[in-house]
Amino acid sequence: MEAIEDVVIIGAGIAGLATALGLHRKGVRSLVLESSESLRAAGFGITTWTNAWRALDALGVGDSLRQSHDRIQGLTATSSTSGARTSNLAFVARGKIGEHEVRCLRRTILLEALEKELPVGTVRYSSKVAAIEEDGYFKLLHLADGSMLKTKVLIGCDGVNSVVARWLGLKKPAFTGRSASRGFAEFPNGHGFKPEFAQYSGEGFRAGLLPCNERIVYWFFTWTPSEQEKEVEESAMKMKQYMLSKLKHSKVPEEFIHVIEISELSNPVSAQLRYRWPFSLLWGNISKGNVCVAGDAFHPMTPDLGQGGCSALEDSIVLARCLSEALLAEHNGGAEGGYDKIKKGLEKYARERRWRSFQLIATSYVVGRIQQSDGAIMGFLRDKCLSGTMAGLLLERADFDFGKL
Repeated sequence: MEAIEDVVIIGAGIAGLATALGLHRKGVRSLVLESSESLRAAGFGITTWTNAWRALDALGVGDSLRQSHDRIQGLTATSSTSGARTSNLAFVARGKIGEHEVRCLRRTILLEALEKELPVGTVRYSSKVAAIEEDGYFKLLHLADGSMLKTKVLIGCDGVNSVVARWLGLKKPAFTGRSASRGFAEFPNGHGFKPEFAQYSGEGFRAGLLPCNERIVYWFFTWTPSEQEKEVEESAMKMKQYMLSKLKHSKVPEEFIHVIEISELSNPVSAQLRYRWPFSLLWGNISKGNVCVAGDAFHPMTPDLGQGGCSALEDSIVLARCLSEALLAEHNGGAEGGYDKIKKGLEKYARERRWRSFQLIATSYVVGRIQQSDGAIMGFLRDKCLSGTMAGLLLERADFDFGKL
């Protein structure tokens, strides 16, 4: 006989673990199914903006993460074409809902911090969901190992290739035509960089670095590969040579190039940047009955605002709040009444997150296209007219009130 769970979350990434922890803080038990054998570290670093820190504090892990990650004081944006400084932005400022706070977290440390706060046994590894079936007021999950699970609530936090998003009927995320490579550089004796976000745009690429602490620097490089250039993604050596060639033929400073030179690239060496067409979220199913999605399964976006992981943390707070209210009231309504409360709770979550996700996806896509352009006209507009505005969007989109847990 298959086991019955109150809440099953597919995926132990940022959205999945944060949602499980949010529910735990509200007194609701969940089971997280993760297909891999352990926590996955794909993505390396995550820029955590003000909205992310509000979520992490609500989950009770903010202070522990602050101890090992330095605060970023501001942004300097530079043209890769001319070498001219195009904008400066101080992050030490007050927004509508409090003082801004920006840090660059190592993704593994974030995931470990979230998992550590969960009850033992919450995350079940090597558990790949192969199929989803209706079973009255429940969902029946068929796992790849032949076992089955029955659950009152199913939450898809299973990334851009989400099984749950496909079940809901959401369109498959589209390839933007851009790819990204990223990594860490370690300096045992200290790197000497200021606690600033340094960004370089133009010449067909967008690159940047952010110190995580006094010894570790996170870097990224996004570009639009031509048919001839796609082969560079086949190996770490080719990818590194390609990046260094592009950087050395631009006005990017030597100290940034040195960061790439001393970094060891791991597999995969690059990733295609995908996004969900934002208008599909306005009429698509974010939730349906007792099923919903969160994080990249919901709103995959390009990294140009640094809001992918941050918005996943927002999702977790709103979802845990809406769902816990429904589940704690569900016990008084029987099976049918409980299902209806869950359905309404997930619909409330979808309403709160729909427009916010639309804005982030659309804004990030447009900003990325402008920053990475190598056209003369667009380059002039970017460097002379739009750079300050785009930099300001980083703080503006992070200054968002998603409510309390």
